[in-house]
Amino acid sequence: MKSKKVFITGCFDMLHSGHVAFLREAASFGDVFVCIGTDENVKQIKGRYPVIPQNERKFMLESLSSVKECRINTGRGIMDFENEINEIKPGIFIVNEDGDTAEKAKLCKEKNIEYKILKRIPHADFTARSTTELRKECNIPFRIDLAGGWHDHPFVNSHAPGPVITIAVEPTVNFSDRSGMASSTRKKAIELWRTSVPPGDKIQLGKILFCYDNPPGTKDISGSQDALGIVLPGLNYLYYDSNYWPSKIESIYDEPVLSWLENHLSLVSLGPRHISRSVLSDINSNPHTAKALADASQKCWNAILKKDIRSFGKYFREAFEAQYAILPNMMDEEIFKQVNQYSSIALGWKLAGAGGGGYLILASEKPVEGALKIKIRRKEY
Repeated sequence: MKSKKVFITGCFDMLHSGHVAFLREAASFGDVFVCIGTDENVKQIKGRYPVIPQNERKFMLESLSSVKECRINTGRGIMDFENEINEIKPGIFIVNEDGDTAEKAKLCKEKNIEYKILKRIPHADFTARSTTELRKECNIPFRIDLAGGWHDHPFVNSHAPGPVITIAVEPTVNFSDRSGMASSTRKKAIELWRTSVPPGDKIQLGKILFCYDNPPGTKDISGSQDALGIVLPGLNYLYYDSNYWPSKIESIYDEPVLSWLENHLSLVSLGPRHISRSVLSDINSNPHTAKALADASQKCWNAILKKDIRSFGKYFREAFEAQYAILPNMMDEEIFKQVNQYSSIALGWKLAGAGGGGYLILASEKPVEGALKIKIRRKEY
């Protein structure tokens, strides 16, 4: 006898054991078809983008043995799945207690579809999970500086003013410590705020985090681009002129620009930092090297705003080369070998941090196979 089609819809962001238990139970009633909301529709309904992009959520759901097929809904609003339910023609529509609505029940009655509500019961001895609760564990982003790193220190910006370009990255990956993603400053943010950056003036919050990260007597200052890069969503231009704090801050929240960056950036893990020499020894900072870093970083910013991948790759690489000229101890032969493996497929590259190891960030026209993708923190409304 042909198995019944079971219809399930939802966001399924940050897939967890509660989702898996729910889908396994649903599969006991027939073949499970999961239809998920688009990133834009989730943003419209919940006021925030999902942490995991729609195509990645689809991929993970289809990888589960309890799911026969996953589709991305084509509609908008709470009932964004109506086109899909008409195409699939299920015999059963299953929801959990949180997903039960009068509109869904009414639609099923009109289409003669059995409507079933499952209780939220964790599998075996596991703790009950929900995406909302997981977000509460720690939603504080990491930071990537795309260009201009170390221009937030007077030993560079006193020779020539210039920008540092940062993005705040959602914690979709358990990025390793000492990886160049501002993980040490992020730990200080967790000490201050526990699970999330609080609401309020983000620049003021950045000042609080910067001061907390650098109490009186601190020898090696963590630059303010670390603190600002964590608390400021979107794409940020921080302009430094002979000071630890930027004289100008410009933030970009334009969705096409942010999506464009996500599509052209990839991260490759290089493992933990292992350079034995001090990165801050043998500094070669002078008007020539500082200006080269400032000029390349400014051109990198202009290329991003134009969404010009060729120019972005070129100046992304040149900004890193200028940074390396100032801090020659940030690279060694082993890292050079790893970088060379990607030089033929990437337009530009840089280390996520200045200490070696961590992540190699690649700018490319097409996604790099096997590399990590990122999700940029969107603006809060």
